[in-house]
Amino acid sequence: MIMQTNELKKLYEEKKNEIKNRLKEFQQLMNESDEKLFAELAFCLCTPQSKAKECDKAIKILEKNKLLYTGNERQIRAFLTNVRFPENKSKFIVEARSKLSVNGKIEMKKFLDKFENSFEAREWLTENIKGLGYKEASHFLRNIGFADDLAILDRHILRCLKYFKVIEEIPKSLTPKKYLEIENKMKRFAEEVGINFAELDLLFFYRQTGEIFK
Repeated sequence: MIMQTNELKKLYEEKKNEIKNRLKEFQQLMNESDEKLFAELAFCLCTPQSKAKECDKAIKILEKNKLLYTGNERQIRAFLTNVRFPENKSKFIVEARSKLSVNGKIEMKKFLDKFENSFEAREWLTENIKGLGYKEASHFLRNIGFADDLAILDRHILRCLKYFKVIEEIPKSLTPKKYLEIENKMKRFAEEVGINFAELDLLFFYRQTGEIFK
């Protein structure tokens, strides 16, 4: 186990500047427009069982042609060709846009201002935005710089947690209770190895994929 954690610490030293810069970019997103924040939510709605880069490409095209903000389900679905379950996800995007708009204008910042902390925001998102589970809601809040204390328990992170013996096995499904349990174990591990929790998430992602994306 000592060899494994030393390996992780060495990797962190190599990549920490890139990781810190990426997190700063996330934090700067809160200075962007409400539409830009909504685009990040739409991206996270697309990611389940899909490649993140393909989701990112699709959302960027929808941003550029403005259909992300004005299009109906059919129009949006046409651009989700490389995203799994495009019918459901186009519907989720349109429904989320409606729920997070006031008089037809997207009001992401006003919505986020209602919450005292990231945990409150995540609970509201999972309960009110179809298509968002704990993982996707955590992903969104991290990507806009609203949270640095939530785990994004995708397959890459879970495999790392198993490798470093933080968890014994990868669960077949993640209930909210199980998610919180693993999230807390990951936080304790971050403290043990002396790596910032949010940075550890990106470090794990890099270890599995070879890139620091989002």
